[in-house]
Amino acid sequence: QVQLVESGGGLVQAGGSLRLSCAASGPTFSGIGVGWFRQAPGKEREFVAAITWNGGNTYYIDSVRGRFAISRDNAKNTVYLQMNSLKPEDTAVYYCAARRTTAQAIVTSGLNYAYWGQGTQVTVSS
Repeated sequence: QVQLVESGGGLVQAGGSLRLSCAASGPTFSGIGVGWFRQAPGKEREFVAAITWNGGNTYYIDSVRGRFAISRDNAKNTVYLQMNSLKPEDTAVYYCAARRTTAQAIVTSGLNYAYWGQGTQVTVSS
């Protein structure tokens, strides 16, 4: 069982930055692929970014590529999402999710992730 806890959300002005953290507990975090998803009010959950178990591969949706950066520190059992140049349309609840895999392929469907955190609110004001 992998338990995930997100933190780092908050209120920021457009153009600002936030760093989200996803702390994991459980065995063998290094064998876990992690993704970030978000859900805005009235919208479906959306894949944002993901990183493979060893950090060897990352992937972003077009709308955040170049502004967001996903990274991980396996020694700390933590994955980060650095969000820069934030826009009002980035406002959402952000969730991290995990899947047991050592594959280098990135998957973007939430159906492939077995473990989810409780979410952290990110609000970007204009």
